[in-house]
Amino acid sequence: MSRTVFPSSEYDRRIERTKARMAEEGLDALFVSDPANMNYLTGYDGWSFYVHQGLVVLPDRDEPVWVGRSMDANGARATTRLDEDSLRPYSDDYVQSPHDLHPMDAVADVLEEFGVDDGRIGLEMDAYYFTAKSYTRLQSNLPEATFEDHTLLVNWIRIKKTDAELEYMREAARISENAMQAGLDAVEEGVPEYEAAEAIYSALIDGTEEFGGDYPSIVPLLPSGDHTGTPHLTWSDRTFEDGDPVLIELAGCRHRYHSPLARTTYVGDPPEEIQETADIVVEGMEAALDIAEPGVTCEAVEQAWRETIAQYGVEKKDRIGYSMGLGYPPDWGEHTASLRPGDETVLEENMTFHTIPGLWFDDFGVELSETFVVTSNGAEPLADFPRKLFTS
Repeated sequence: MSRTVFPSSEYDRRIERTKARMAEEGLDALFVSDPANMNYLTGYDGWSFYVHQGLVVLPDRDEPVWVGRSMDANGARATTRLDEDSLRPYSDDYVQSPHDLHPMDAVADVLEEFGVDDGRIGLEMDAYYFTAKSYTRLQSNLPEATFEDHTLLVNWIRIKKTDAELEYMREAARISENAMQAGLDAVEEGVPEYEAAEAIYSALIDGTEEFGGDYPSIVPLLPSGDHTGTPHLTWSDRTFEDGDPVLIELAGCRHRYHSPLARTTYVGDPPEEIQETADIVVEGMEAALDIAEPGVTCEAVEQAWRETIAQYGVEKKDRIGYSMGLGYPPDWGEHTASLRPGDETVLEENMTFHTIPGLWFDDFGVELSETFVVTSNGAEPLADFPRKLFTS
């Protein structure tokens, strides 16, 4: 029996919306290779994205056609409600083949089977797992087809969440709260970074008393000391020392839906410079959240942050957030709307964002983040966790 986490009607609605967008773009087929989009449209869930796989979406076919490694076909049967006729497994000799075989040959066969080998075919050309070889192989197999880049076609459909999706994100936020507390509790002078990472990972999987957690798309990030000026470092054998700032960024995950959360702690008594920086970050974050509501643009949210920190002579040129939710490694972002200058995307109810307006300097950094949903009453942070500089 399929273990899909949404009713069939939810997947049917998503597929129909995708077909409508395809019609607007004049596409005869869409090949979906982003594992998050595969999950969104069918529920497919497996650690199989390290080999080529995907869905072929056709305007006149109710179900997408799953194309993947033969040993993963049972995974499709276990996690989707696709009919057997919608599964096209390819044999294992296509995987990293020493012969002249490639999984895109199987994709080309499906496109030819349904008579679109000379049609306009959309590809997710900037998806992480769609390679240059995949593109050239499809071209050589289907020389009469016209291939077009529609990387974000499904991603933009995903940007507004249903109530069921939001419930999973709220559950993920409960996991994030537990994991953040576990990480903060573990950071002490003399403790190696990997022990803090272990405590965080354990809490992410333990979840809550009511439900467990899934693996996050991004591992816990844990730079400390003078490395906190670089936000995307993981852990090491280094032990925490008195005088260390420590950044913790993590995400609870529930049925592949994330709720990222970041906080900063300090080993010992923080110097005035770091405390003042933390206060500025908190004030700027709250200014951004206060303005985020339906009808406001993404760039207006970032402007509220920028104008707040400018009062203290501080400037940050990076974006301060992005749309996110459903995800697979290496990212939980949707790659659509960003909270930054020039992004005129208008916020709508049920959009979800991770806003992370950290400040990173050469010798230290301070990081704070919230995941929020846009509601009729404004931004609703999903996690309930103090916004302050912690100490240990």
